[in-house]
Amino acid sequence: MSGEKQQTGPTATVLKGWKAIAGFLGIPPGTAQRWARDGMPVRREGRFTVAEPNELSAWLGRESHMPGPAQVTTDKADLADALKESIAAMRGASKKSQSGRD
Repeated sequence: MSGEKQQTGPTATVLKGWKAIAGFLGIPPGTAQRWARDGMPVRREGRFTVAEPNELSAWLGRESHMPGPAQVTTDKADLADALKESIAAMRGASKKSQSGRD
């Protein structure tokens, strides 16, 4: 892997390579490749497969039938903030469904 830079931190704008994509998602590279065949948003840049973390989170949210993007947690993630975001999203979805009943 000469010269291949893998960005996996929360500030990464592009995940470069299957290892970086899989590491971000917390899954094996083979599973990431299978998910890509099933529609996970990845693209080719030269000889590398790349993905954007925000696109992966949005895709995971849609695939999981969530009201918003999935919060991918890593060892560096702030779980308290992730929980607050999730609760706020669920409250927003609940208010929308209740307002439709009037």
